[in-house]
Amino acid sequence: MGAPFADDGVFLAAVALPTHGLAEGDDHEDSPYCPYFQHAIELIGRRWTGSILKVLGENALRFGEIRLQIPGLSDRLLDARLTELESEGILRRTENHGEVRYSATPKGIALEPVFDTIAKWAYENATDNGVQDLPGRRRC
Repeated sequence: MGAPFADDGVFLAAVALPTHGLAEGDDHEDSPYCPYFQHAIELIGRRWTGSILKVLGENALRFGEIRLQIPGLSDRLLDARLTELESEGILRRTENHGEVRYSATPKGIALEPVFDTIAKWAYENATDNGVQDLPGRRRC
């Protein structure tokens, strides 16, 4: 069996993708719905996932180092997101002499321009929606 990559080098994950009511055999050529896009949006849109990936960047960080950089993120939720991102191939967990570190895989690093674009959009379109800057931290 060949490598799970398309001709353009894009990783093709073998996941069960949602069809959201689309019947098999229907002509969906004109539908803007794309199950791959939907899966990606649901994955990166989960609570704290974007912040975790933005904090990691191309660094290898320990659990506590990640948690300290994201105020309000609980240990339980961070553990769940790290496990999920590792299972999706976006992060890798390495252990060296009992020290565990998390880092982005090439698949995860490929998301950096996406998050940079979202950060730029968020900064340019910030409104008075209850989001407050944190003292001592830069904006996006």
